[in-house]
This record gives sequence, C-alpha cells and structure tokens, in this order.
Amino acid sequence: MLGRDIVRALNAQPVEIRCEELLDTDYDKVFASDLMSDVLAMVQDSASTILVTGLCNAQALRTAEMLDLELIIFVRGKSLPKEMLNIAIGTNFNIFTTDCTMYEVCGLLYEMGLGSIYGRRFT
Repeated sequence: MLGRDIVRALNAQPVEIRCEELLDTDYDKVFASDLMSDVLAMVQDSASTILVTGLCNAQALRTAEMLDLELIIFVRGKSLPKEMLNIAIGTNFNIFTTDCTMYEVCGLLYEMGLGSIYGRRFT
C-alpha cells in the first residue's frame, strides 16, 4: 500500500516531509512499539516497513535513521519538540502524526492489508 494512502486513511498530518517521493513507496509491513530496542532487534526489511510509535524523543528518530526506515507515524496527536525537528531535518524519512491511538492505527492498517514484520496475517 502506498505511503500516501496510509497517511490519508489515518488522517495523519505531516510533521516533516523530507522526500515527497517516499510517499509513493509501497509499504507492506508495520512495526508498532515504544521500545526502540525491540525495533532495532526485530525490524529486518526496513524499506517496506512503517514505524508506528508514541515515543516522541530523539531515540525514536535515531532508531529510524539507523534502520533506514522511511515513514514514521506518531500516535495520539503527539507534537514533536523543536530539538527533535532539528534532528529530523538531517534525515531522509517522512514523519506524520495522527490523533489515533496505537491500537487504532494497527487495526486500521491491518484492515488495509498490511502485515506484521513476520509477514503473518490471521484470518
């Protein structure tokens, strides 16, 4: 599913858009966590994975940068502090925020056909 379709479905607002063309990337996996150590340990295919988190600090951005994640969605309408925006300026990913909870985001993305990082879908 295209990044722009995902963002539209979540009614997500842009916080920082670095590469407009990344919104045309086809994403098929989602990893949702506030534990960046889990993200580092489990995400393998970063090019097609979306990070969903409520952790609004530099650690989330640095983790995404280390894994070359291209799309980050912050939940619960979190606003990013200025120092985080300064970090984001030097990166190559797009950051959005949505008023949805993490549970709602994961449910919506699952309904849209995106799977977990393990590629599992339940019927």
